[in-house]
Amino acid sequence: MAQTNDKDRLFASTMGLGDHLEELRTRLLYAIGGLALGAVFCLFFGPKIIAFMELPYNKLMPDRPLSALAPADAFIGYMKVSLIAGLVLSSPWVFYQIWMFVAAGLYPREKRYVRVAVPFCAGLFIGGALFFVFVVAPLSLTFFIKFGNLINVEPNWTFQSYISFMSILMLVFGIAFQMPVAILFLNRTNLVSIKSLRSARKFVLLGIFVLAAMATPPDVISQIALALPLYLLFELGIVLSSFANRGKNSRMKA
Repeated sequence: MAQTNDKDRLFASTMGLGDHLEELRTRLLYAIGGLALGAVFCLFFGPKIIAFMELPYNKLMPDRPLSALAPADAFIGYMKVSLIAGLVLSSPWVFYQIWMFVAAGLYPREKRYVRVAVPFCAGLFIGGALFFVFVVAPLSLTFFIKFGNLINVEPNWTFQSYISFMSILMLVFGIAFQMPVAILFLNRTNLVSIKSLRSARKFVLLGIFVLAAMATPPDVISQIALALPLYLLFELGIVLSSFANRGKNSRMKA
């Protein structure tokens, strides 16, 4: 009887292609709406957000403010800052919509992991963005300044180029920090076993360094600063998966 109920719930949750596309459209609209509200809210706090993003630069170049080469540079940079800050602010809502779309195609027993994944993803995203601002950005900017001095090139960065640099890499680090959630999800849905993850360590390490080289500026410091946390997050994903499997085995024995 229990098996029949499980099958009934499974078939009840099965969605056709059209239903999945409609669900995707709905979740995208909700996510974009939340992002838009967050961006509009951040428009009113743009100067403070810009001051926060300029902290690494101001510590290294206190007597040289960022410049603008074109009339619209300051405005475009301001819009970028508001959009990125809005994404960070609305990240819990955006991740909730992403996971609700994923949950629509999961087995009933797997949907409970969504409640844990949403706050975990949002926290990792914000943590990754802040990690870049406070740890990686000062190291990268110092490298670029010293390298410029080495070849007698005086740094005269523009506001828009600096904001683009900071915004893109904040997003890169925020997304990259989702690795433990991705690993835990793959393991809990029986797509990847812990044994396979452990045996693939050397390949994962190589792939992480390649990914870091592609996602960061061409300096060794930024690449290492991204690659090392990513590998540690990969190991964290294995640890979380191991704990989850132990809890599952304990419940089955009970």
